[in-house]
Amino acid sequence: MRIPILLLIPLLVLTFLIDLYLWNDVKRSTKKRGWRIAFIISTVICWIFLAVTLSLPRREEGADILPVMWMLYAFISVYLAKLGYVVCSLIGKLLALFVDNNKKIGKVSRIIGVMMGFLLLAVMWEGVFYSRYNIEVNRVEIISHSIPRQFNGYTIAQISDIHVGTWGNDTTFVSTLVDSVNALHPDLIVFTGDIVNRETKEIEPFLSTLSRLHAPDGVMSILGNHDYGDYMDWHSPEAREENNRMLAIHQKNIGWDLLNNERRFISRDNDSIMIIGVENIGDPPFPSYGNLDLALPAEKDSIYNQNDRNFKILLTHNPAHWDDYVSHHTNIQLTLSGHTHAMQMVFRIGKWSWSPAVFRYPLWGGMYERLNERGANTQLYVNIGAGEVGMPSRLLSAYPEITLFTLRHKAQ
Repeated sequence: MRIPILLLIPLLVLTFLIDLYLWNDVKRSTKKRGWRIAFIISTVICWIFLAVTLSLPRREEGADILPVMWMLYAFISVYLAKLGYVVCSLIGKLLALFVDNNKKIGKVSRIIGVMMGFLLLAVMWEGVFYSRYNIEVNRVEIISHSIPRQFNGYTIAQISDIHVGTWGNDTTFVSTLVDSVNALHPDLIVFTGDIVNRETKEIEPFLSTLSRLHAPDGVMSILGNHDYGDYMDWHSPEAREENNRMLAIHQKNIGWDLLNNERRFISRDNDSIMIIGVENIGDPPFPSYGNLDLALPAEKDSIYNQNDRNFKILLTHNPAHWDDYVSHHTNIQLTLSGHTHAMQMVFRIGKWSWSPAVFRYPLWGGMYERLNERGANTQLYVNIGAGEVGMPSRLLSAYPEITLFTLRHKAQ
C-alpha cells in the first residue's frame, strides 16, 4: 500500500486547517470548558491514531496491510465528516455578510454542518457494511456479424479485481461471489486480473472457494498489476520470483487456465471463437509485462493475426491498452478489462453514472466503442471489480460487479 508523500503532505495540511477552523468555531459557539477540553482531547487522539497508522510497516515482506488500511480509512472518514461541517459553516458565514440577523444564520449553518458531518460519516461506513457486499449483475449483449451462428446465445461471465487479501481469512464474501457467478450458468467464466493485493499467500485461504467456480468451457484468467509482487519490498529477487511462480501454480491447481500472452479456441461444431489473454500492460507508474504479439501476431502472413476475421475476445487488465493500441490497430471485436475499480465510488441517477475515476481513467467503467483505423467496430467493457484495495469500502453505487455477456449473431 503506497502513500505518496506528495499526496500525504497536502492531506496533513488540510486536516490541520480543518481542526484549526473547528477549534475557533468551538471557542466562539460555547464557553463551556468541558466542550473545549473534549475537542482538544479528541483531536489529539485522532492525530496520535494517524501517527501510529503511518508508522506501521506497509511494504515490508510479511507485513500485514489490513490494520493500516482500516485505521487510515477510519481517520479519513472522521475528517471527511469534519470537512462537511466546515463547508456548511463557511457557507453560513458568507451568507451572514448579506443579512442582518447573522447570528441566526451562523447557528443554523452550524446545525446543518453537524448534520452534514454525520451524513458523510454514514455514507463512508455504509460503503463498508453494505455496498461492498451488494453484488450487482450487469447483463450485456454483444451483437456482431463476426459472431459465428453456433455461438448465438453463448454466455460469458466476467469477474475482476477480487483482491482477496482485503478479506484476510474470511471467505464469506468470495464464497457468495462464486455462488452468484455459478447461479448464472455461463458457458465460460473469465477473470481479468488482480486476485491478490501484494503477495501470493493471500490467496491460500480462498483456494477451495475459488475452485468451485464452474462453467462448461472452464475459467480463463489473466494477471493484473497487483499480481506480480510489485507492491512489496522483497528480501531478494528470488523470493519475488517464487511468489509469482506460486500464484500461477495455485491458479492451475484450482482449475483456472491462466493466459500469459496466449490464446485459446472454443469450438462449437465447425465454428470457433478465440480468447486471447495478455499479462498486465500498464500505463505509468504500472510496469508492463504483456505482449499482445506473443498471444496473437500482428503480421497478416500469420494464419491467425490481430486483423483476421475470427471473432476475438481479448482479456487485458488495464483498459489503457485498448485505448492506446487495440482499438486503433486491431479488429479484436471485444476487449474485457478491469483495474479501475471506478475508484470504488460511483454516483448514479437512473441510467446516468459518474465516478471520480474519470480524472485518472477516462474509460473507467461499462461499455465503450470505437472504429479502428480500418473502419471496423471494436468494443471495450470495463468491469469495476468485486473487491477493494486501499480503502475497505465501496461507496454509493460502486457495487461489486459480475458482468454476464450474451453473444448474438447478426445476420448480414
